[in-house]
Amino acid sequence: MLAAGLLCSGCEQGSDTNTNNVPNLIVIFADDLGYGDLGTYGHPTIQTPNLDRLAYEGMKFTQFYAAASVCTPSRAGLLTGRLPVRSGMAGNGRRVLFPDSELGIPDDEITIAEALKEGGYATAAIGKWHLGHNSEYLPTEHGFDYYFGIPYSNDMDQVAQGTRDEIYGDPQYEYWNVPLMRNTEIIERPADQRTITKRYTEEAIRFVRDHAHGPFFVYLAHNLPHVPLFRSEAFEGASSRGLYGDVVQEIDWSVGQITEALVQEGIAENTLVVFTSDNGPWLAYNAHGGSAGLLRGGKGMTWEGGMREPAVAWWPGVISPGSTTDAITSTMDLLPTALAMAGLEFPDDRILDGRNILPLLRGESVEQIHDAYFYYRGATLYAVRKGPWKAHFITQWAYRADNQRTVHDPPLLFNLDQDPSESYNVAADHVDVLTDIQNVVLQHQAGMDIRPSRLDARIEAQN
Repeated sequence: MLAAGLLCSGCEQGSDTNTNNVPNLIVIFADDLGYGDLGTYGHPTIQTPNLDRLAYEGMKFTQFYAAASVCTPSRAGLLTGRLPVRSGMAGNGRRVLFPDSELGIPDDEITIAEALKEGGYATAAIGKWHLGHNSEYLPTEHGFDYYFGIPYSNDMDQVAQGTRDEIYGDPQYEYWNVPLMRNTEIIERPADQRTITKRYTEEAIRFVRDHAHGPFFVYLAHNLPHVPLFRSEAFEGASSRGLYGDVVQEIDWSVGQITEALVQEGIAENTLVVFTSDNGPWLAYNAHGGSAGLLRGGKGMTWEGGMREPAVAWWPGVISPGSTTDAITSTMDLLPTALAMAGLEFPDDRILDGRNILPLLRGESVEQIHDAYFYYRGATLYAVRKGPWKAHFITQWAYRADNQRTVHDPPLLFNLDQDPSESYNVAADHVDVLTDIQNVVLQHQAGMDIRPSRLDARIEAQN
């Protein structure tokens, strides 16, 4: 755990330590963590002192969005800086990749890792990939020098028989035959998920120490707290929130271990660390799922609880301690921000949906980051936000029997600054706002080239 006091007590704002070096980047991506699941976001019984401290010493985002409300498209959006429908990594059939999926992220997409390698970065992907498990789609084919992790969700390859309550209520790692890979080789199957957070942490720290001379990019994508839930022995019963709380507290410990290693190596002031989640909490799993706090909905939905995520950024000497921003920001902003940090240009042959938020991190006065934000469910646009206003053209629950889609004409309209829980539809009072947003939609769709979904192709059964 972190020592008492500031993690980087000797790092003063404006320090010129390492300013001649190209900055490192670490992105830590939780799976199915809700907006309300961290102490710094108000959870009363999950203790997250390390993440709370990063928020205290860095920047806390209150309106930070994932690219999608489920795993595969969300990860594609983060790594490419583009809406997942542009890469075909979103669809209206299957919404994510499965172990029998044939395809993965297209070779012509440019990931953060591929872009940073042009600047001499060493790159590692540790943890959940979920952008294709066949050889041509693995991280080592998409810009990463090293990979260690489970290539898809930890609830896939289920071999146990029984009801959901029986299997997930008291999960045993042998119930899921998921592979643990190093680079392109399976080294353990089934992966012992009881130790997976600890091992991911050790791998990340090892890579950081081996490349402390920099520059490096580490993408650490935890498989948890996606169900089934597992934690190491040291965290059994650690949280009064139960098993889910234990899992989150171990992830918080992991963050502390990694940032402490940066301090020990003397490179904290030259490293941006960003922590967030791929989508909202999986509400269908009750106490084994998380909380979206005051937000409506969760995973799989375009309500705020499905796509607005907890997010903190830490960069001693660059980000002013105790910063909070309500700017509309996104995981898709990480690619253009990383390029700006590295002094690199992105190819001009494609559209980026992300924006460079480096000036925001530096505390500079910036204009609105995103003029509009687009909420897709699969390959269909369900909602659009412009400023404080959010219009829902379609709404749909997820992972329950009554999840039929509802088309709204006129659209629902909420003022998210005043009503973040999306409880009060004010469409009748703001017809002009709806007209403005509908014009934004027309402009967006006119410039949108939706690629055919790559998620439905399946490997034919072998006879």
